[in-house]
Amino acid sequence: MVKLIHTLADHGDDVNCCAFSSSLLATCSLDKTIRLYSLSDFTELPHSPLKFHTYAVHCCCFSPSGHVLASCSTDGTTVLWNTHNGETLAVMEQPTGSPVRVCRFSPDSTCLVSGAADGTVVLWNAQTYKLYRCGSVKDGSLVACAFSPNGNLFVTGSSCGDLTVWDDKMRCLHSEKAHDLGITCCDFSSQPVADGEQGLQFFRLASCGQDCQIKIWVVSFTHILGFELKYKSTLNGHCAPVLACAFSHNGQMLVSGSVDKSVIVYDTNTENILHTLTQHTRYVTSCAFAPNTLLFATGSMDKTVNIWQFDLETPCQARSTEDQAKQFTEDWSEDDVSMWLCAQGLSDLVGIFKMNNIDGRELLNLTKESLADDLKIESLGLRSKVLRKIEELRTKVKTLSSGIPDEFLCPITREIMKDPVIASDGYSYEKEAMENWISKKKRTSPMTNLLLPSMVLTPNRTLKMAISRWLETHQK
Repeated sequence: MVKLIHTLADHGDDVNCCAFSSSLLATCSLDKTIRLYSLSDFTELPHSPLKFHTYAVHCCCFSPSGHVLASCSTDGTTVLWNTHNGETLAVMEQPTGSPVRVCRFSPDSTCLVSGAADGTVVLWNAQTYKLYRCGSVKDGSLVACAFSPNGNLFVTGSSCGDLTVWDDKMRCLHSEKAHDLGITCCDFSSQPVADGEQGLQFFRLASCGQDCQIKIWVVSFTHILGFELKYKSTLNGHCAPVLACAFSHNGQMLVSGSVDKSVIVYDTNTENILHTLTQHTRYVTSCAFAPNTLLFATGSMDKTVNIWQFDLETPCQARSTEDQAKQFTEDWSEDDVSMWLCAQGLSDLVGIFKMNNIDGRELLNLTKESLADDLKIESLGLRSKVLRKIEELRTKVKTLSSGIPDEFLCPITREIMKDPVIASDGYSYEKEAMENWISKKKRTSPMTNLLLPSMVLTPNRTLKMAISRWLETHQK
C-alpha cells in the first residue's frame, strides 16, 4: 500500500517541481519562490522561502551532496543556493537571456546543465560558476534533462519531441524523435541493466510526453564502441499528457504524473502498475523519489505537494528495501544503516549513528546501555523504539536453509552472492571477490584460466533479484 502522509500547501500558485536530498525536500512554483522542508517532520526551514527570481521558477534540483540547490526561471537565470543558510552562491545568466526551463547537476557535482526556451543548452562549471560549453537543439524549447549515472553523457528533451544525447564535452552524439507531440520529462535509473554484451554498461532511461505515453529506453556508451540508444517498451495507464516521471533510487519503481490528475507507480521489472493515486485536484506537474527512504513527492497545479510513503508490507517491498532488511545485515555499511533508520521513521538518528560509525554488525550488537551511554540517546521512548526495531531485524537474520542453488554461489568464495557482477568471461562473481582477484594482478578467468578480454565488471541485476527472491522465501 501507499499512503498520503503529508500535504504541503504553502505556495501561492502552481507547483512546477519538487526535488529531494537525503535530508531535505525542495519545491518551486509559479509564485517565484523556492521552499525548503526538513524530511524529519516536513517543517519549513527558517530561511525558506528562497526569493530572488523575478518570474516563475520552473525547476529545482540538489547537488549530489545536498549542500547546494539550483533553481531556474523565466527570468533567464539559474541560481545556486546554500541549502544550510539560504544564501545565494551564484547567479548564472543564460547567454541568450531566454527563459530557463530545466537544470541538472552532474553526478560528481562538477557541472550543471541549464536548458532554455530558445533551445540553448549550457554546461556550467559548478565550482567556478563559469560557462564551460554551450550548444542548442534544432527545434523547440528544452524542457527536460537527465545525466547518466556515470556522468559520461546527458540527455535533453525538447517540446518538439526530440531526445538529444550529449557527451561531457557537449558534443551531440545522437538525436531522434521520441514523442510526436513533445517531451515533458526524462530520467535515468541509477542502477545499470545487466543485459547485453559482456563488458558493457547499460542504463535505463524513461521519457514522457504530450502523447500520453512513457517510453523506456536502454542506453549504452563506451569509448570503443560509441553510443547506442534503443527503444525498449511503452508504459500505458494515463489518459492525458504525462508531465513528469522519475525512477526510485534503487531503480525498481517508476512514478509518473499527468494532466489526468493521477499519479501512477510502476514496477520497472514487470512494467505492471502497482498503484494509481488520484488525490490531486489539478494537473500533476512533478514527481520525485527520496534517495534513502520509502518516500516520494508529487507536485500539482492545485498548489500543493503531496508526500507519500510505501507500506513496508507491500509486495513491492521485496524489491525496494526488504532485500536489505533480510540479507546479511551484519555486512551492512553505515549508509545501509542510515537507509534502514529512515525506513523505520528514525531519520533524526542518522547523524548520531554516522558519527559513531554504526554499521550492520554494530547495529545488531546495540543494547539499551550502549544507546544511552555511547550514543547519548536521552529519550527512553526513543531508545525503546530503536531496540524494538533492532529486535525485529534480528528475527529476520536467520541461518539460511540448505540447498542453495549453485548459480547463487560465487565461484571464488563459494558463498552466496550479495552483489553479483558479470566478468568478461561470461561468469558471475561476487563483486568484492572479483575486484580483489583483479587487484592482485590476476588477468585470467577464475573459471577458465584464460586471459580476460576486459577488466570491466557489469552488475548482474537479474541474478541479484533471483537471489533476493530465493532468500525471501528461505529466510522466513
